[in-house]
Amino acid sequence: MTAEPLVRVSSLSKSFGGVRAVDHVSFDVAAGEVRGLIGPNGAGKTTLINIASGFLKPDHGSITLGGQDLVRLRPHDVARAGAARTFQGIRLFRSLTALENVLVGAHGVTRGGLPERLFWRGWERAAAAGARDEALYILERVGLLDRRNERPGSLPYGDQRRLELARALASRPRLLLLDEIVAGMTRPERLEIAALVRAIAATQVAMIVVEHDMEFVMALCHRVAVLNFGQLIADGAPESVTNNPAVVAAYLGAPDTADA
Repeated sequence: MTAEPLVRVSSLSKSFGGVRAVDHVSFDVAAGEVRGLIGPNGAGKTTLINIASGFLKPDHGSITLGGQDLVRLRPHDVARAGAARTFQGIRLFRSLTALENVLVGAHGVTRGGLPERLFWRGWERAAAAGARDEALYILERVGLLDRRNERPGSLPYGDQRRLELARALASRPRLLLLDEIVAGMTRPERLEIAALVRAIAATQVAMIVVEHDMEFVMALCHRVAVLNFGQLIADGAPESVTNNPAVVAAYLGAPDTADA
């Protein structure tokens, strides 16, 4: 990707006690780029995503989206700034239907401004109707339109993951943070999600994908950043990252050199 970066992660650091979870990490993401973020368990991936989405504050550094620094914002303000996420563990509203879950995701971008509230009494009805139409379109896009009136508990696991993605899309993000979106899915389901992610990226949404499934990441992502013990140890095209000795050592352990 050669486009000007939409997202810049700059010297980002976060410690918990004496443990440096993220250690001066820097990389960028262009609009329309799918950026992989991988590493062994405990490498700092989810910590970085939690900082980007406002759930954690860094000790140092910044994450900017279109020039606006996200790291000092609260989660709902991060969403309004144009960043949305999914979670490792599914976090859906179990008492709401699929359609209502998506409408919750749209809440921050459908409220009328002060002039509409003062002078147009029908703004609430119009906004609600527009939000519902958009939510239905998003559900169709992720393949859940026929299940719009069902509650999450009645949906198969893969469909619950799709619903989380639909809810994130409802906020009209410029940056989408996907934290293990295909965890627990079958291979056909993973292929369907990969096609959906590509289609979303084609609308110029920047994406950061945290995932343990290397086949999924390497086939999907334009570039891949690799963390280990909080540090960025590799960053580049999938092929170069796969063959990087530091990455191989991080995943498989350093080679035995006792007999060297």
